[in-house]
Amino acid sequence: MNMLLTVDRLESFYGPSQILHGVSLAVKPGEQVALIGRNGMGKTTLLRSLMGLVPRVQGTIDLNGSSIRGKKPETISQAGVALVPEGRGVFGSLTVIENLTMASRAGRDGKRGWTLDRVLSVFPRLAQRRGNGGHQLSGGEQQMLTIGRALMTNPEIVLIDEATEGLAPLVADEIWKTLAVIRGEGIATIVVDKDIKNLSKVADRMVVMSKGGIEFDGTPADLLAQPELLERHLGLH
Repeated sequence: MNMLLTVDRLESFYGPSQILHGVSLAVKPGEQVALIGRNGMGKTTLLRSLMGLVPRVQGTIDLNGSSIRGKKPETISQAGVALVPEGRGVFGSLTVIENLTMASRAGRDGKRGWTLDRVLSVFPRLAQRRGNGGHQLSGGEQQMLTIGRALMTNPEIVLIDEATEGLAPLVADEIWKTLAVIRGEGIATIVVDKDIKNLSKVADRMVVMSKGGIEFDGTPADLLAQPELLERHLGLH
């Protein structure tokens, strides 16, 4: 099977500081990858590098066999990559509907599987809040809106940074259910989160990052069978 995303020996820098050190990663079409590790290990920088938001990168980033390294974020988005950033980035002065429709476009194949009605059916809470401004939403509702906005671009892969951080358990459950829906639609994801239990249910692979590199890349079962690795890199016992 051809890879959707191929990252090879990626190095990323903020000014003189090198954050990523030779990261290599491949994602198949429709594959769900969990990206985990302690804070400050490079997870967010990796997602931002894939989205063209890091000013200096070296190495290979290919999407569907074509290089996207060094491309502008809008070009990468049009190629089929969507980012759900940490902090969400909701437009507070726009309504829920306006936040969603501003991102609406056909996918790379010209299809519009994710429409406004489809997103609102997945997130009924957003349908109830459709006329409210982004600044009037709870943190959980803003996260739903940000994921919905990403889906409105009809992407091939969604990068989700801190999927459920700071969310109430019931709201977090809705996010996990949505990730299962995305998986069922054949959309690839790279998801950053600290909830190993739920990540292991939705992910095909678990990737552990440490000090700007990859320490483990394997199945959830393989990771959970290595308690010493979980304790060393994630602080789990």
